[in-house]
Amino acid sequence: MRNLIFIFTFSFGIIYSQTHRFIYEFKFKQNPNQTEFKKENMTLDINPDNVKFYNYHYVTIDSTNITKGQNSQLWDTSTPVVVRVKNSNTNSNYTLINDVFVYNTDDRINWNLEKETKKFENYTLQKATATFGGRQWTAWFCKEINISEGPYKFRGLPGVIFQIYDEQNNFDFTLVKSFKLNSTYKTPFIESFYGQKPIKTTQKNIEKLLMNEYKDPYHKTRDEFKKNPNATFSINGVDIKDISQFKELTESRQKYLREHNNPIEIDKALTYPQK
Repeated sequence: MRNLIFIFTFSFGIIYSQTHRFIYEFKFKQNPNQTEFKKENMTLDINPDNVKFYNYHYVTIDSTNITKGQNSQLWDTSTPVVVRVKNSNTNSNYTLINDVFVYNTDDRINWNLEKETKKFENYTLQKATATFGGRQWTAWFCKEINISEGPYKFRGLPGVIFQIYDEQNNFDFTLVKSFKLNSTYKTPFIESFYGQKPIKTTQKNIEKLLMNEYKDPYHKTRDEFKKNPNATFSINGVDIKDISQFKELTESRQKYLREHNNPIEIDKALTYPQK
C-alpha cells in the first residue's frame, strides 16, 4: 500500500460547514484483457449533509476557473460521479451521454468482517469482504477512524476504508491523502455542467441511451454531413469526405465499446450485439 500523506493528524469529527476530504488513487482496467492500469486520483468529500465522490481533476479545473474567472469544465466518462445523503445507501449516479443525467440506485452492501488484520504505519487495518456489483471485493478498513465511508459506493464498515480491490484485479482504490477544508466544498461541475442542471432519469433509460449510442454512435455527425457535404467534418482525426466512411467508423467504435465494456458493477454491463 502506498504511503499516506499528511493523514489523520487531526480530530475526525466533522464540524459544521466543513468538508473532510479523502484522496484515493484509483487504478482500473477499462479493457479486462489489458495488462496496464489507467490511474486517476479520486475525491471523497464528506460534508455535513452528504458525501460526494468524483475525479480530483475536477477540483483542479474549478480552482483555475476561480483564479482566472473562467468557466471551463470537463467530464471524464471513465470515472464515476456519485453523491449520497450521509448515512444512506441510496446513491445519485451522474453520467454524461451528450447531456448530463442523474439516476438513483439502492446500493446496500452486506459485509463479512474477517479476523485478519495488518499494520500500516501506526494504524491497524481489518479485512472485510463482500460481493457487490457482480464482483468479489476485499477491503481494509481502520476502526480507529470512526467514519463509515469509503470510495465509490463502498460504505457501511465500522471505520474508514483505506484500500479496496476486486478479486479479478480490475479495480483498486487506495487512500493516499486526507485533510480538512475550512468550509463545505461546492461542486458546480456536478450541479450545473456548463449552465445545465443534470436531467433526472432512471437506470433503465440510461441503458437504453447507451445502447442507442452503440448502435449508431455518429448519427448526429452523419445527419449534418448529409445536410452540408462540403463542410469540414472530422471523427477521431479522420476527415470525412464521403458518407460511406461512417460505416467503418461505426464498426470501429462498436468494437472499442465491446472490448472496453468493464464497469465497476459488472452485473450492470450492457450486453452488446456481437458482430
